[in-house]
Amino acid sequence: MQFPVRQKVVAMKSCVFALILLGAPTAANADKIAQPKYNVLFIISDDLTATALSCYGNTVCQTPNIDAIAAKGTRFTRAFCQGTYCGPSRASMLSGYYPHATGVLGYKSPRPQIGDRATWPQHFKNNGYYAARVSKIYHMGVPGGVLLGGDGRDHNKYNGADDEASWTERFNSPGPEWKAPGDGETLEGNPDGKKPVVGGNTFVVVEADGDDMVHSDGMTAAKAVQLIDTHKDEAFWLGVGFVRPHVPFVAPKSYYPPFLPYEKMVLPEKVPGDWDDIPKPGINYKTSLNMKMDVRRQKKAMGGYYASVAFMDAQVGKVMAALKKAGIEDKTIVIFTSDHGYHLGEHDFWAKVSLRDESAGVPLIISVPGSKPAVCHSLVELLDLYPTISQLCGLEVPGRLQGRDISPMLDDPSHSVRDAAFSAAPARKGFLLREDKWAYIQYREDASGGIELFDTEKDPQQFTNLAELAEYAEVVAGFREQLAARLTAVRNNDLDITYR
Repeated sequence: MQFPVRQKVVAMKSCVFALILLGAPTAANADKIAQPKYNVLFIISDDLTATALSCYGNTVCQTPNIDAIAAKGTRFTRAFCQGTYCGPSRASMLSGYYPHATGVLGYKSPRPQIGDRATWPQHFKNNGYYAARVSKIYHMGVPGGVLLGGDGRDHNKYNGADDEASWTERFNSPGPEWKAPGDGETLEGNPDGKKPVVGGNTFVVVEADGDDMVHSDGMTAAKAVQLIDTHKDEAFWLGVGFVRPHVPFVAPKSYYPPFLPYEKMVLPEKVPGDWDDIPKPGINYKTSLNMKMDVRRQKKAMGGYYASVAFMDAQVGKVMAALKKAGIEDKTIVIFTSDHGYHLGEHDFWAKVSLRDESAGVPLIISVPGSKPAVCHSLVELLDLYPTISQLCGLEVPGRLQGRDISPMLDDPSHSVRDAAFSAAPARKGFLLREDKWAYIQYREDASGGIELFDTEKDPQQFTNLAELAEYAEVVAGFREQLAARLTAVRNNDLDITYR
């Protein structure tokens, strides 16, 4: 279209004004954009407990590629998610707000709540970075959201609760999930062994035929490798989302031998009467009892989970090899984490949602070029990634963010930014305040659902609930007051949200 001269000038000014509003590159920040400090490679696994990684002490499940990131970076031992299932955790981490600040307590995009505020990858995109995601970064249902065929959706185009504004480009990785050919068994709700392999949020193990590229995570790694090669000469923020070890536990057969026969798997300690002092909301939604999993099935569930972790770790290795091949290891910050943790039979609990350490805690590794390897025991939150990585890359850190800059911990692991980590299980109306010594869990804001209090120094596996004991009444009262104040502070941020 040809504009008259006057109209052309007005149109150009309007475009420049629009770019400024959107935070796009302008002359004022051209130097910063022309010479970005680092690329960002953000790798996130789905439903991964730190206890399954060899760099966190597992001696059965070996994860050499994740271990290699930890060997160069800082491994955090007390990192906590802000929501103990996928939707609220991811929305919180990427938006920069706690779930109860935005009201995103389920499986929705945070965009309607945050308006035009930039998400973490969008902030980098607005500052001249190529920003892309491969597979699940925001919430996307697994297995249904990645299932290749069978439900009428085009999973090459199905984006779940994704936020399009966050990305320059986005890519999906459809796979066969529980329908993969191979040897499969449904472990959950199948005591007589007659149920076929089923989909949904169900414990299923499939020792699959074929190689890595049959599955979603194999395709995700291949696309990430391609994108690293294509964009190696420009600044990028690349999110690589692996869906394993989320159920179904599906991996090529070649990953299973270290965990066979399943009978050799060692289940966590069982304590008689373990649930007797736990309020009803504190008993997880998936247990050995309600899933009708006997010991054989429990051990197979653990072996299938570990095989899925080993498969995912191999895909991480492919992505890291691409970074090295591209010659940009010394220009790229690498983050490895999960959206939340996972129970593997502790307290006879399975899966996520619980506010115990196994579910609320996450693996977190940050590797910055030139930094010395370290292990950090300070309390951190996934919410801290947005401000921290922005700071490390020389970008402005938006003052509205509710996370904290933990970059000083990379040079001084003893550095601390908070006395307690804060997490929530919205489906259970539960809240966690996790200090160095205490784990305080409260159900409902008025505590009418019950309270749990654990001295994690004396009772690290959280077997003895102290909340009802008279000698701990003052500790409980202090935490109730602290939690009420925390929720008020979270909700009084600058979001125009009506709370219910």
